[in-house]
Amino acid sequence: MEFEKLSTEQVNEESRNLDQLSPLEAARLMNKMDRLAAEAVEQALPEIARAVEEIARRMKAGGRLIYIGAGTSGRLGVLDASECPPTFGTDEKQVVGLIAGGDTALRHSVERAEDKPELAVEDLKNLVLTDRDCVVGISASGYAPYCVGGLDYARECGALTIAMSCNSGAIQSRHADIAIEMPTGAEILSGSTRLRAGTATKMALNMLTTLTMAQLGKVYGNLMVDLTPCNQKLKDRAIRIVQKALEIKDKADAERTLEQAGGDVKVAIVMSSCGVDALAALEALKQSDGFVRKAQESLKRHRSGKF
Repeated sequence: MEFEKLSTEQVNEESRNLDQLSPLEAARLMNKMDRLAAEAVEQALPEIARAVEEIARRMKAGGRLIYIGAGTSGRLGVLDASECPPTFGTDEKQVVGLIAGGDTALRHSVERAEDKPELAVEDLKNLVLTDRDCVVGISASGYAPYCVGGLDYARECGALTIAMSCNSGAIQSRHADIAIEMPTGAEILSGSTRLRAGTATKMALNMLTTLTMAQLGKVYGNLMVDLTPCNQKLKDRAIRIVQKALEIKDKADAERTLEQAGGDVKVAIVMSSCGVDALAALEALKQSDGFVRKAQESLKRHRSGKF
């Protein structure tokens, strides 16, 4: 592999005197460079949208979303996966993040693990892949053997494979069903892909999970109605979500409504908006695959006698 040809390994001409700039000058230059991350992601929106559609389709059938990556890319995948249970109420096994070198690599550098494709195969075998699963290989360079090995094994298992890279024509793109390429170019600190490439990767991962969860009925309007209120902040947010969704002026009234719904935000919204009890709201949600609007429409049709 000729690494010097990768755009992420190039020298950024605008930052050649980085060590001579004042902190404010350097911060301004870095901020200017970081704006390009969004432009790089924009180029890949069609592929990101296609990935969302395919991931949602498989997750509706009981499949999982599995991230694999090394170094910064792996850490970003684990971060995105770990945020799904509290944000969307997913089971911790539905969205999984794997990093080369295991959990130790989350805090300590285990860089050599990136070069071992067999480690990814072993990690994925432990998950018992099926053809309903989706595996996303995350590599800024698009080279990481760990990701390539994992994608190849996932394809053998019939899983959907997605390659996410920050270079055009990335090696791992040829080993996936969908290639998300976001050419971020030379970093302000040459080769440090935790910078602009990391920002672009975080943006794309945000899109994959957030938009997939919207497709799965875990979003109502722009509200996270399937959140898990596991701390005081999230409990307060759940109350405010009910308050906002139902246009309740008094926060105490929203809190009472949520309590009547057993703490379930979706049940509270359907129950109150349709004038039914919690059990009827819960049943309507089950019949509507968890989509609040579908449950509301179903109850309204039932009330009007239109089936």
